Amino acid sequence: MPMLPARHYVSEHTQFVRELLREKPDLTRKQREGRAIFWDKTPRELAERARMDERRVPQPAYVYYEVD
Repeated sequence: MPMLPARHYVSEHTQFVRELLREKPDLTRKQREGRAIFWDKTPRELAERARMDERRVPQPAYVYYEVD
């Protein structure tokens, strides 16, 4: 019969995260703000980005060499 883990066992990782959140209660809010900056985009922002990408001029392979 396999041994079951203790019901009150808390891993070191879980202990660390709980302690961190106790010490820095605003951490989850800051995480959400950071995610919103880089990842959470509205459809309007995504459409604007797509338009900008369409108009992008391709950069030459070696920018310091002039092609004649």
